[in-house]
Amino acid sequence: MKHVVDVHVGKRIRHRRWMNGTTQQQLAEAVGIKFQQIQKYETGMNRVSASRLWDISRVLNVPVSFFFDGLNPQQSDDVPKSDMPSDILTDKEALELLRSYYAIPENQRRRLFELARVLSEAA
Repeated sequence: MKHVVDVHVGKRIRHRRWMNGTTQQQLAEAVGIKFQQIQKYETGMNRVSASRLWDISRVLNVPVSFFFDGLNPQQSDDVPKSDMPSDILTDKEALELLRSYYAIPENQRRRLFELARVLSEAA
């Protein structure tokens, strides 16, 4: 069973990697492992050792504490069941949606925002 901390750390690794424009292959090569291992870290399937997390933090140019930011110590040991990620900016789909949203002209963006608000209230 995945542990909530492993899932959170993995999501933060993925988030930072995306923000840097780094591929799994590039990160893996930089820390001396296979890209499949990065995949396992990012999904929380495998735990990241302290020394490996240190290496990843150096490659991604963040302090080790970055990977624990936003972690709620009150969470259970189970993976959160919510459809909404605890940190919305760690979700690739959400990031793509934001980029697309801001590519829309402002007047159309306001209309889309209002539509989304109405739809979410109706759900």
